[in-house]
Amino acid sequence: MEQSHRDAAATTGHEPAAEPEEYSSARIAEILEEDIVFGYLHPRERLVEDDLCARFQATRHTVRHALIMLDKIGLIDRRKNVGAFVKSYTDTDVRDLYVVRDILETSAACQINFPVGAQPFAQLVEIQRRHDRCAESGNLRGAFRANIDFHQQLFSLTNNPILCAAIEDFARRAHAIRFLSMAEPQFLDKARSDHWAIIRALENEDTAALVALCRDHLVPSRDAYLEQYRRRARIAAPA
Repeated sequence: MEQSHRDAAATTGHEPAAEPEEYSSARIAEILEEDIVFGYLHPRERLVEDDLCARFQATRHTVRHALIMLDKIGLIDRRKNVGAFVKSYTDTDVRDLYVVRDILETSAACQINFPVGAQPFAQLVEIQRRHDRCAESGNLRGAFRANIDFHQQLFSLTNNPILCAAIEDFARRAHAIRFLSMAEPQFLDKARSDHWAIIRALENEDTAALVALCRDHLVPSRDAYLEQYRRRARIAAPA
């Protein structure tokens, strides 16, 4: 596991999160979630309980509960008598997942009624300013969390908590796919540009533009993963 962390850090220029002295299962799950998003933990990489206990100075019970939490949100696979592994997606899996995300998120965009309230709109703008600050300072973990907050605030404008929960569920399932787009500056810059365009669409009360932006916003992470999947398939293919 340590070698994979070093390799990812060399690629992204960022080290895994520094560990505090005490951890809850929720905090361990949160750190591992970020490690998956930023590629410190790779698809199909095994998560060894003994290694995690040592890393976090935590009990096996605490670590095991963290892994259960990650399994429930679709970031890892736990196999009886084998262990836990970072979720890996096939080409078809990725396409199917993003079809569902497109359906959910464009449907949500259609359900936002105009004009948007002044307070939730101001909160969305402030979240995006925080996202910009984190991106500009190189705080990718902060940018990741601000990005999540932005989309939660955006889709909360539907006043449909069930739809919002479904969107969040499938967005989390895509974390193991998104690591390439989170590690490259051009993808982060596009995300920031998309967010401000979404804000302008809300301000202009333009549903068609909002739907198109929500759809286009999903494409970079999907396509980056598919390209790497094809590249690996070519390398693995017999000569």
